[in-house]
Amino acid sequence: FLRSQAHHLQPIFQVGKAGVNDNMIIQIGEALEKRELIKVNILQNNMEDKNEVAQQLSEGTGAEVVQIIGNIIVLYRESEENKQIELP
Repeated sequence: FLRSQAHHLQPIFQVGKAGVNDNMIIQIGEALEKRELIKVNILQNNMEDKNEVAQQLSEGTGAEVVQIIGNIIVLYRESEENKQIELP
C-alpha cells in the first residue's frame, strides 16, 4: 500500500558524499512529521552502501524503510499531528 502511495512522490532530500549527519536526520524527521511518506535520493558520489544509509536514516528518525529502489529510499513514519495516510 505505501509503495503505491509513494510512487508519484519526488525525492525531497539527497544524501551526498558527506553521508548522513545529525542535521539531515533532524530535517528528515520534521518532513516525516508533515508528510508521513517521503523519498530520499542517494547521490552517485556517496560511497556508503544504500542499505546502510537507509538503516541510519531509519534509526535516526524512527521511521520505517518502505523500500529501496535503485538509489531511492522510501521512508514512512506516522505523524502525530498531521495524520494523512490511513493504513489498510
